Amino acid sequence: MKKLKLTGLVAATHTPFQADGSLNLALVERQAEHLLAQGISVAFMCGSTGESHSLRFEERRRLAERWLEVTRNTALKVIVHVGSNCLPDACELAAQAERIGALAVSALAPCYFKPRSLADLVAWCAAIAAAAPATPFYFYDIPVLTGVNFCMKSFLAQAADRIPTLNGIKFTNTDLMTYQQCLAADAGAFDLPWGVDEALLAALAVGAKGAVGSSYNFAAPVYQRLLAAFERGDLETARTEQRRSVQLIQVLAGHGYLGAAKAVMKMLGVDVGPARLPNGNPAAEQLPRLRSELEELGFFDWIAAKERSQPSYAK
Repeated sequence: MKKLKLTGLVAATHTPFQADGSLNLALVERQAEHLLAQGISVAFMCGSTGESHSLRFEERRRLAERWLEVTRNTALKVIVHVGSNCLPDACELAAQAERIGALAVSALAPCYFKPRSLADLVAWCAAIAAAAPATPFYFYDIPVLTGVNFCMKSFLAQAADRIPTLNGIKFTNTDLMTYQQCLAADAGAFDLPWGVDEALLAALAVGAKGAVGSSYNFAAPVYQRLLAAFERGDLETARTEQRRSVQLIQVLAGHGYLGAAKAVMKMLGVDVGPARLPNGNPAAEQLPRLRSELEELGFFDWIAAKERSQPSYAK
């Protein structure tokens, strides 16, 4: 199987809900249209931003089916996150993703009963990847949420022999030393999309080519300008755009990041609904203040000026 190489921006999409918290599959088409209009050509669905652990198994199946139905015969490709605390569920979701034509599958570590050793984690990933034997597999490393924190350089060394479809790691971890080691592993054989939006420039400086992130849903132009500036060696502009990213994420975090981010999507005409508990949402009286803070930053002006970067995936 030929290796997949992600470049540019991959949007980690929100799961759309109705106001009552039920799944809103009709909104997926609008999400896909929005991403394409922003120059995004790969969506990473049902990950952390997609509230995967807050979804029922059948909701995840239906959501994947809808995304692949909506994006069929378009320029938008879909990576399906299939990770779960239940291994049979993860395997079944992986098998479904392959059947419906996902670009790749990804899985984070189980976070309730945690693997006690790296070998246990590799075995867990191998079982999931085996359920989709013709589809590239990415391990999703996000220790801040899973509490599972093994050395990813060692993971690649052990997993390469156990997982024939291992394509790389979605690296949502600020450990840039290990990130560089992973980039160099096996003569650069693995794809390592970066997963920390507010530190994208640092990752680019050490060799990142692609990035998966939640704020690319609503602030893609900021990061596209950052990528373009870095590519032409204009570090001053790249730093300016990265500072804007930091300011934006700081504002959203002050209101509860996920709920505030979904509120921003509604401001942009893509009503993905509220976040599900245990994630909270800004109260109605907080929304004017959130919008005011974004206006004071200049956020709406930032996203009005676009600069296209390279396509966000390459075979």
